[in-house]
Amino acid sequence: MNAQVNSSNKALDLLKWFVVVALVVVAIGGNYYFSAESLILRVVGVLVLLAAAVGVALTTEKGKTVARLRKEAWVEVRKVVWPTRQETIQTTGIVVVFVAVVALVLWLVDMLLGWGVSFIIG
Repeated sequence: MNAQVNSSNKALDLLKWFVVVALVVVAIGGNYYFSAESLILRVVGVLVLLAAAVGVALTTEKGKTVARLRKEAWVEVRKVVWPTRQETIQTTGIVVVFVAVVALVLWLVDMLLGWGVSFIIG
């Protein structure tokens, strides 16, 4: 019994994915077909069809998994301890100074190598 339900769910999911692809194709094709119409109407039409495609996709098993992952990720983002403004400014300053020092060292190495090659070549 469980295998039959699982098989029917897979078939239904496959049908839903075909509907999703069809909606996306209709959105793209409709945008080209109605290219003489107002841009705002075409954008609204494409957005409505894409929203419908996302809605159908979210009803599949993979879609439910993605929705669950999105919720879990949002919970994790809320747990993040964001740096203060002062910490951000200090870290940015350190990065800028470090990049400047590395750029200076690379410039000196380039100058020395260039001088050495020109000395060897003559």
